[in-house]
Amino acid sequence: MRRGVASVSSQVERLPEWVTLLRAPNAGPMTLDGTNTWVLRAPGAEDAVVIDPGPDDAGHLASVAEHRPLSAILITHGHHDHVEGAETLSRMLGGVPVLAADPRHGDPLPPRMRLAGLEIEVVATPGHTADSVCFVVADAVFTGDTILGRGTTVVAWPDGDLGAYLGSLEVLRAYPLLMLPGHGPAQADCAAVAGAYLDHRRERLAQVRAAVAQGADSPEAVVDLVYPDIDPRIRFAAEASAGAQLDFLRRESQRTPEGLDPL
Repeated sequence: MRRGVASVSSQVERLPEWVTLLRAPNAGPMTLDGTNTWVLRAPGAEDAVVIDPGPDDAGHLASVAEHRPLSAILITHGHHDHVEGAETLSRMLGGVPVLAADPRHGDPLPPRMRLAGLEIEVVATPGHTADSVCFVVADAVFTGDTILGRGTTVVAWPDGDLGAYLGSLEVLRAYPLLMLPGHGPAQADCAAVAGAYLDHRRERLAQVRAAVAQGADSPEAVVDLVYPDIDPRIRFAAEASAGAQLDFLRRESQRTPEGLDPL
């Protein structure tokens, strides 16, 4: 994680009593320690709800199913490391509904739900993907991949959109709550991390503008200049983010000044 982002919030060692973390065994350069699957159940509630079942891994899904009865499976976004196991888990549990913003991955998400004895608010946070959402529950925000517990997330153009992502970070600055991400450790203050992410993105955009001024006109060229020491294993992710940055700057340059006739 970039040092300035890491220092704005502290890791949380103890989760609220209504939250259980089950980490999928899919650690890697893009997934950090693995996908965080969250099981929520208010004290005294009969049923539980799952956020992001993760990959279609038999052992992991069996561990999730041990928390039955489950009333719903919620999806933060449609990347396979979050949603791949949803259909299998639903089938294991007798057809428990899967709810997602993208209809390809489940039934529609209502803006508010009461599940597992908890009030759950759905906050649209597009940018990492077009279908990204966060879930606000009690004093916590489940951020999926919009904000990670360590490092910064990829905005993978064309599904990812940097303008939308910056707007979503502004939205999350209004939630000074416990942050429970899709990867990495929990953080004490979602709003603080969102603010640091915004600062980082603005700094990176300034670097990309400078690279463009030097003649960089493709994601590959931008990465060569802006990310010279990138790990080859994740260069593809840097190029995807660079594509989003170039698209953002291109649209920014084409905006018509307010009040002027575009013709």
